[in-house]
Parts: sequence; C-alpha cells; structure tokens
Amino acid sequence: FVEAVRALPGLTVETVEGSWDPPGARLLDAAAVMDRLRSPGGCPWDAEQTHETLAPYLLEETYELLEAIEDSDRVHLREELGDVLLQVLFHARLAQEESPGPFSIDEVAADLVAKLVRRHPHVFADRAVADAAEVAVNWDEIKATEKRRESVTDGVPLGQPALALAAKLQRRAAKAGLDVPPPAGDDLGSRLFALVGEAVDADVDPEAALRVASRAYREAMRAAEGAP
Repeated sequence: FVEAVRALPGLTVETVEGSWDPPGARLLDAAAVMDRLRSPGGCPWDAEQTHETLAPYLLEETYELLEAIEDSDRVHLREELGDVLLQVLFHARLAQEESPGPFSIDEVAADLVAKLVRRHPHVFADRAVADAAEVAVNWDEIKATEKRRESVTDGVPLGQPALALAAKLQRRAAKAGLDVPPPAGDDLGSRLFALVGEAVDADVDPEAALRVASRAYREAMRAAEGAP
C-alpha cells in the first residue's frame, strides 16, 4: 500500500517506524501462555502433569527434532524446536509451583546466561584463544572447576542410548589419558563395545553412523514392500 501511494504524483509520504521488539520478545508470550494453561481455570490435562509424566514427551520431541535435522527439513525444524521449547517451559512452570526451592523460567534463563558468560571468557572477558579447539579446552577446564568433579565419568548420563554412552566413556578416557582396556569377552556387549572403540578411534559418531545405516535399511524395507 505504501509503495502504491508513493507512486502517486505530487504526494510526499513519510514512513514512521512502529515499535520494535528485540530478539526473544515472543518468548515472553510463550511463558505467559504456559502460565495460563497451568493456572486455575486453564487446561485440565496440563494441570495434571508432573516432571515424570512429561519426561517421555521430552524424549520424543528431542528425537523428532533430531529427525528434522537429519532430513534437512527446515519447516519441521522450526516446529520441533518449538515443541522442545514447550517442554522446557512446562518443566520450569512445574518447578515454580514446587517446594522447597521453587524456581521459574527466569531463574533457568538467568543461570544459562551466567554459564555462557563464564564459559566464554574469550568473548566476555580478556582471555585470548587461537581457534575453536582452544575454546573447547577452556570450556572443559572451566566446567571441571565449576562442577568440582571427582571422576572424568561424572556428568556422563547413564540413561542415554548405549552406543552413545559407550562412545562418551571411551572419549572421556582418551581425553584424560587413561589406559583402560575394553571389557574382555566374546559376548555381544563386549563386541559392540569394541566396535564403538573403532568408531571413536576413527572420529566417527557410532550413534549417528548406526542411525544412517538404519534409515537406509528402512528405505530398503519400504522398497521391498512396494511402498511409495
């Protein structure tokens, strides 16, 4: 409309910019909607949820996000990012109602901001770095100091998929210079662990590699059954 008016002879059009929302402004709307859903008079289903009942949805949405990334599907990437964000907002809203030690999405965000600033002294302070590899080393050093961990295995979630767990432990051992032999034996678990070791040595993510192979096998299955 403005361009059409500009084209009219003898008219001068002045454009007045409206209000400008900074990046993240819509996150306030998302938090407000979550608060409304969970508050009295909101959604009965949302009111019944707990951290435990929501946990499967968090895992499912994370895998759907991963699938969107693997498929390079930007439409679903945007949608699945929103679904993962919903889980974060939901869990934070539950935590706000709990005692002792309630906290809200604001405390979650504040902790994240503080962590990012602490672990990026090359950006927010005067530490100099040569490259991304040095950034990773600094990150690990700062993290180890913050966590006061007694073992390099501390912080490795045992609930992650087994291939990823095996790879993570082997990478931690290698980074720490630990000479720990793999489990001995000819059982399936030991052989799988050894295969993961081969992947780690080759700098290959075994979880991702198996997912690629599995997706290819799925397509072969669909072709065999005549599926489009």
